Amino acid sequence: MKDKSMDKRDRFSEYNPIVNLIFYLGALVYSMIYMHPLFLAISFLGATSYYLTIQQKKAFKLIFLMFPLVILIACINPIFSTGGNTVLFYLWDRPYTLEAIIYGAIGGATFGAVVIWFATFNYIMTSDKLIYLFGAWIPNISMVFTMVLRFLPTYKRKLRGISTARQCIGKSKDSGKKKERIANGLTEISALTSQALENGIVTADSMKSRGFGSGERKSFSLYTIKKRDVIFIVVFILIIILLAGCGIKGGMDASFIPQVSLQWNSYTFAGALLYGTMLFVPTILNVTEDIVWNFSKSKI
Repeated sequence: MKDKSMDKRDRFSEYNPIVNLIFYLGALVYSMIYMHPLFLAISFLGATSYYLTIQQKKAFKLIFLMFPLVILIACINPIFSTGGNTVLFYLWDRPYTLEAIIYGAIGGATFGAVVIWFATFNYIMTSDKLIYLFGAWIPNISMVFTMVLRFLPTYKRKLRGISTARQCIGKSKDSGKKKERIANGLTEISALTSQALENGIVTADSMKSRGFGSGERKSFSLYTIKKRDVIFIVVFILIIILLAGCGIKGGMDASFIPQVSLQWNSYTFAGALLYGTMLFVPTILNVTEDIVWNFSKSKI
């Protein structure tokens, strides 16, 4: 499997996978539980800036897709949630409130930030890193998970090949009447399923013949923990603990129904500073690398 992190050099992916895992645990968990607009903005900016440094122009498609998604969720939410004191108008005799719009926008932005973080996670956390992290503890589950990651792009290519082959004989899922298109699409899925089952049997027989499960399993990895990794592990864990403390003290409290109420105190700003420091570390590493590299080229 091709290591996606090699498409463009990413400094953060060169750190030990434990550092990457701790970072993403903090980034994703707090992005989902802290709905304060300040923390949500930091999370969204941190995710988009990091995604831009590793995917560059390719990142704009996903990032720009999030904006209409946020607007759509914000507009739809008041239809299902009628809470809120500020009624803008009535839709089917149901109040359409400003607070419900704001709450929907916050929920949509949270979803967008998490999606972009997962996009960077999928780029950084390759199968060998997952095996390194979980192979010794849950070897069977980690093996299945990495196989799934491997098979997704493989079967995507196979489905494209099946579609192309059937298109040559006029049996494409896009040709014919509606009933014929449905039948052709189901045929393609059936062919792909048959290949998947056959490959699963072949893989299982191959693993059994090679002695899988017959003895104690040992793992091998090229990853080592360096001094820089220890520093980041300690710093990230400390920031995660301090952020939890700020949340317990009410620094991240935010409510939107029946009225918007946001907490702004010293814990809010201290937590925001800590959160931003952690989330922008990958971006800073990549930007610093680009600056040093361009400076070095200018000296040649």
